Amino acid sequence: MSTERCELHMLKDSDSYQIKKLYDNDQVRKYLGGTVNEESFKQRFHEMVQSPNKKHYWTIFNKSSREFVGMVFLDTYHDGIHTEIGYQFLPEFWGKGLAREVINRVLHYGIHTLKLDKVMAETQSQNKASCKLLLSVGMSLEKKIQRFGNEQSVFAISGS
Repeated sequence: MSTERCELHMLKDSDSYQIKKLYDNDQVRKYLGGTVNEESFKQRFHEMVQSPNKKHYWTIFNKSSREFVGMVFLDTYHDGIHTEIGYQFLPEFWGKGLAREVINRVLHYGIHTLKLDKVMAETQSQNKASCKLLLSVGMSLEKKIQRFGNEQSVFAISGS
């Protein structure tokens, strides 16, 4: 799968080194519970590559430079019913429209190819950039909840 400026590749075991860059970055992890130790990272990465939805986890690379940009996924939401879109991008790629481009593409894939009736996203309400991004791709704020010790904004977009 690709966008104008990015290539998305299905996550594989050999991507551990790239994904670890995200989990080691204080800026990336600021609203995601912080950086994680080696053991926690190994467990989380294992859960990704062993997920029943593992074919819907993608690494993201810049087409022109071939640099690793981040990751995006579609997996089961906390409610066990809906699908969630999640993403992490390295800070050097923030503010360039790449996240909007990638998330738009993955939402389109989820709704039109996978025929999902609804895609959810959840981010800390304090993460203003992520909230703005989710609104910019057509998601609507559904509610605010307390989870992980913080107020979370829950967004959704419906297929039709």
